[in-house]
Amino acid sequence: MGANDVAAKLNSYGFFRTQGFIGGKWVDAYDGKTIEVTNPATGEVIANIACMGGKEAKDAIASAYDAFRTWSKFTASERSKCLRKWYDLIIANKEKLGELITLEQGKPLKEAIGEVSLGASYLEFYAEEAKRIYGDIVPTTSADRRLFLLKQPVGVVAAITPWNFPFAMITRKVGPALAAGCTMVIKPSELTPLTALAAAELANQAGIPPGVVNVVMGNAPEIGDALLASHEVRKITFTGSTAVGKKLMAGAAGTVKKVSLELGGNAPCIIFDDADIEVAIKGTLGAKFRNTGQTCICANRILVQEGIYDKFARAFSNAVNNLKVGDGFSEGAVLGPLINEAAVQKVETLLQDAVSKGAEVLVGGKRHGLGFTFYEPTVISNVNNEMRISREEVFGPVAPLLRFKTEEEAISIANDTDAGLAAYVFGANVQRTWRVAEALEYGIVGINEGLVSSEVTPHGGVKQSGLGREGSKYGMDEYLEIKYVCLGNMLG
Repeated sequence: MGANDVAAKLNSYGFFRTQGFIGGKWVDAYDGKTIEVTNPATGEVIANIACMGGKEAKDAIASAYDAFRTWSKFTASERSKCLRKWYDLIIANKEKLGELITLEQGKPLKEAIGEVSLGASYLEFYAEEAKRIYGDIVPTTSADRRLFLLKQPVGVVAAITPWNFPFAMITRKVGPALAAGCTMVIKPSELTPLTALAAAELANQAGIPPGVVNVVMGNAPEIGDALLASHEVRKITFTGSTAVGKKLMAGAAGTVKKVSLELGGNAPCIIFDDADIEVAIKGTLGAKFRNTGQTCICANRILVQEGIYDKFARAFSNAVNNLKVGDGFSEGAVLGPLINEAAVQKVETLLQDAVSKGAEVLVGGKRHGLGFTFYEPTVISNVNNEMRISREEVFGPVAPLLRFKTEEEAISIANDTDAGLAAYVFGANVQRTWRVAEALEYGIVGINEGLVSSEVTPHGGVKQSGLGREGSKYGMDEYLEIKYVCLGNMLG
């Protein structure tokens, strides 16, 4: 089935949208401009979507600001019911949404449906957390005073989301924001806007009031500038590259907005010589090759202790060699295409640099015979921490193996980076894995596990991997302000 056939089928479901969503209405770009969305697996044009800019973004902000006045006054129970209805509609349509993700992002269908389930779980979780936003009564310092702390929504939130998880990165932000009483302007990636628009259509069907959720896409710099300059936008939440995150953080300073940033990673995966090889291989495969290596928490450097280095390299290479590459709709495919040609060229550049400095290709190492942006799953050995592939996020299906001797050396190599999002440790010695987990300068550590994301746990990094946390009860705090109320003269 071709991209156009799938698109036609999805269109018949009623949530294949190509316009922006402002104030509860579907609107074209004011100047009529459109941009193409293509299927990375085939190069086929899926749709022409509205290419919006600053004017549309300002109207979306105004819509969200107006809606905030009423949405923030909804009871927690009312907001909870709206989120729950949205969740129910998403689950009822998860296969269709999965097809849409595969169509515009390329990941295998099973993985795409898994993303929908994960994304929906954030809405379910925060539908429940909406009813648990508790304040405090503080013991007074003076007999005639009573001291209260209220938690209130920050206001209008702008969410800028990436292409690699076009559904879950939206719901992970929108869930807690709406639960807290905030309203949203969402700017999805121009590479994968259709999933965001489908989510907005289902939000509309769920009865979420007009203006509470708005979606604009197109001219990213113009939209970004409008979001940053607005005094009505009180928070920016962004998932994406560290370079863009720094620009947003600087831009948000002009109006002193709250900022949440989930930025790039350089995740180490440390495998000690007492690790269960099968567990380590399974976990490393999951951490490295999920979404064809295009995740911020991907294992970017695989550190293997010298006692099992050769054994692990052989077994891991065999496992990687058996990974099936293909169109996300093809049976059994576990790796889809990279998102675009620029992504392939980045992989090639980093791999060439490593090989020129002594790295050895064990498996893969070139573009796949399928063409387009498919790339062979790759393992390279004899990598050191000075090569670019150890310093930069490859964001592709390349697994670099580094050799280490001691626990101290592994920790030193792992922490020798500005990034600090996720890390992984495999080993049987509980004392050692705990010591290492505490010593690693990362926001997330998986021990004997490569797939660690869930709605009940906080997701976020340290150092230049970002600020704030998403998911879990802590994710709600990012969308709330604490107001202190002092009642005086209470004895008179």
